[in-house]
Amino acid sequence: ILDEMPVFYNLNAVEKREVLILILQIVRNLDDASLVKAWQQSIARTRLFFKLLEECLVLFEHRKPADGMLMGCSSRSPVGDGPASPKYSDRLSPAVNNYLSEASRQEVRPQGTPENGYLWQRVNSQLSSPSQPYSLREALAQAQSSRIGASAQALRESLHPILRQKLELWEENLSASVNLQVLEITEKFSMMAASHSISTDYGKLDCITAILMSFFSRNQPLSFWKALFPVFNNVFDLHGGTLMARENDRFLKQVTFHLLRLAVFRNESVRKRAVIGLQILVKSSFYCFMQTARLRVMLIITLSELMSDVQVTQMKPDGTLEESGEARRLRKSLEEMSDEAKSPNLLRECGLSDSALVTIPERSEENRWSWSEVKYLSDSLLLALDGSLEHALLGSVMTMDRYAAAESFYKLAMAFAPVPDLHIMWLLHLCDAHQEMQSWAEAAQCAVAVAGVVMQALVARNDGVWSKDHVTALRKICPMVSNEITSEASAAEVEGYGASKLTVDSAVKYLQLANKLFSQAELYHFCASILELVIPVYKSRRAYGQLAKCHTLLTTIYESILEQESSPIPFTDATYYRVGFYGDRFGKLDRKEYVYREPRDVRLGDIMEKLSHIYESRMDGNHTLHIIPDSRQVKADELQPGVCYLQITAVDAVMEDEDLGSRRERIFSLSTGSVRARVFDRFLFDTPFTKNGKTQGGLEDQWKRRSVLQTEGSFPALVNRLLVIKSESLEFSPVENAIGMIETRTAALRNELEEPRSSEGDQLPRLQSLQRILQGSVAVQVNSGVLSVCTAFLSGEPATRLRSQELQQLIAALLEFMAVCKRAIRVHFRLIGEEDQEFHTQLVNGFQSLTAELSHYIPAILSEL
Repeated sequence: ILDEMPVFYNLNAVEKREVLILILQIVRNLDDASLVKAWQQSIARTRLFFKLLEECLVLFEHRKPADGMLMGCSSRSPVGDGPASPKYSDRLSPAVNNYLSEASRQEVRPQGTPENGYLWQRVNSQLSSPSQPYSLREALAQAQSSRIGASAQALRESLHPILRQKLELWEENLSASVNLQVLEITEKFSMMAASHSISTDYGKLDCITAILMSFFSRNQPLSFWKALFPVFNNVFDLHGGTLMARENDRFLKQVTFHLLRLAVFRNESVRKRAVIGLQILVKSSFYCFMQTARLRVMLIITLSELMSDVQVTQMKPDGTLEESGEARRLRKSLEEMSDEAKSPNLLRECGLSDSALVTIPERSEENRWSWSEVKYLSDSLLLALDGSLEHALLGSVMTMDRYAAAESFYKLAMAFAPVPDLHIMWLLHLCDAHQEMQSWAEAAQCAVAVAGVVMQALVARNDGVWSKDHVTALRKICPMVSNEITSEASAAEVEGYGASKLTVDSAVKYLQLANKLFSQAELYHFCASILELVIPVYKSRRAYGQLAKCHTLLTTIYESILEQESSPIPFTDATYYRVGFYGDRFGKLDRKEYVYREPRDVRLGDIMEKLSHIYESRMDGNHTLHIIPDSRQVKADELQPGVCYLQITAVDAVMEDEDLGSRRERIFSLSTGSVRARVFDRFLFDTPFTKNGKTQGGLEDQWKRRSVLQTEGSFPALVNRLLVIKSESLEFSPVENAIGMIETRTAALRNELEEPRSSEGDQLPRLQSLQRILQGSVAVQVNSGVLSVCTAFLSGEPATRLRSQELQQLIAALLEFMAVCKRAIRVHFRLIGEEDQEFHTQLVNGFQSLTAELSHYIPAILSEL
């Protein structure tokens, strides 16, 4: 038969089936020694033989699923795609009919197989009803003879319903019989190849892998799945090193895809076997590689592909979306994969021994199986599933709630981080989303993150112009870039997902994009750092034209930084707001606080309006939205049920070296920043309060609470909002508040006197800012602030309540303030021209008047000044 293969391929489907049945009958009657002899004769013939086994699986595929194999995938499942092949019993030849009849009579339970056996169901006794006029064979023969030329479908429909049911069952039994016999032959070949009883030139064991793929890619009855996985385990035990090698990546990728697909099935028994199949792959990975990094990459790739076939959401009666049954079943399977407690029972239920997952290599006594690493693998897959689910659930509100949309893209990027191609894809989606929102700094961070992925891969392969130090420098711009240089990128070189795309040119491309976006955000410190990473590339290539452009651009950038630093008005690149969510309608956001980063022109009223618009649309008839207008501490348990609360508070970014315990007001803190990248992960806001419960009171009663928030990560980040992970508060007494107010004004004046200027000859900016601060300090009409402090704390009964140390600190602060004012007035006199003489006279008069008023409370001030 094998010698006449060209003739075989010229046969029609019915004739091919007869030949294949004949081959299976011949093989079934051969003992193992005869099989070895046949396979040893010719490698070419053996290849042809396994090609014919693949033909068996195609021509005897039972397209109609039986009850034991209900599909769990959506209608887009790859199984069953394409036109259905004609039924193999449409025209029954004697050979096929005999084989089918034998199959329908058998109820075999081989030793050691699971209960229910692993062959076929017996024909129901009801189908032998006396009212049945003909046997199935006779009925088909009569139908064919009386309807010459009729279609196969018409012949089938002409049968009695009971006969049609019997025909369906026979067809299923025949399909199971053929599949099981091909499985048995494949296992025998696997064992003989492992024992070197036969010689083979199959470097990748493609004869075995092709048959396994044919099994997985077709509808199968439950009886077949029960038989498959003990054989699957045996094949990987014997040939794991070959099947898990990089040369077999295509096969391994297909196996992982089909196992994850089976893990979605409604049938619990099939789903559990898929879990065991995944564990078998993990065992082989431990045995061959001592870790699961490559397998994790493979599973994440195939899971991302499966997500296009699995419907992860479903519609609820109220029109909203929820997690689908398919997603829940897949989640359960991934959780069971790492469940050490359930594993023994699961193994026994699937016909395997308790020790089936033990991985002890040759010349070793150590079991390499690690449940903690399997748990990490499972968690990585669950993270990808959760990210895909959340992205799907946000589909209807994504255009309105851009904050949630950005977070969704971010979570997908993090979930698929082990696969550089997928990681980069989602980061670029996120970058595009930020550019649509004109969030230039966040978009730039995404571009930096992409460049970081490429640079890390190049440093790991040692084929770029960068080193670990360059990656560390990139982390200062984008902390999300990992500092660990691993070879994980090379592990992802799997059929279309490869490190071959990670080149120096692609890294430079995204660094240049980041530079452009940071420039739009006016964050020039970052621009300078990025160009310092691009320059080594052009130096290594001697691209002098590009180097000249880079250095010209650097000149422009440093001039922009100098302009920002020398401006009398402190530069702010963004505004920040704390937003607290309180209410069950917020879902996962309930009782959480975030810090939002907004463009610098966004005011408190703007973000209140924006967030109200986003969340009012999510309220139903039982819930309303309310915004808490102040920054008081919220007691969530005391809030009104049925109302969802948003608390929105403006907050200030905290400089790295700032003293948070300082009593000073924060008007001055951000103006002293030297040349530095503006990266913030701490924020604060001050809340006035009184001990009697009122928000405002007189100076002698006014306390202040300073709240300091720590965020999960730093701004600018890949997203517009970051979760608050830590919150602390400090309280300042009324007299400490008063001292802080005076010290703030003193520091502002001293800073103006001592601040170096960009040009020694240009005194105009210095004069203007000095006049503004002096007018707010000593002019008669505005000096009530200092006098009111003296009235509140240094006269009569309030003065007796102060501790001696507090009294001395207050007097010292006032004396220091007046001394700096006097010095500032002298500097002002040296800077002014004739046109400012009148204004200077007003300042001198105001200072003298203020000194006279203060002398009533501090007599020593006259001798001090």
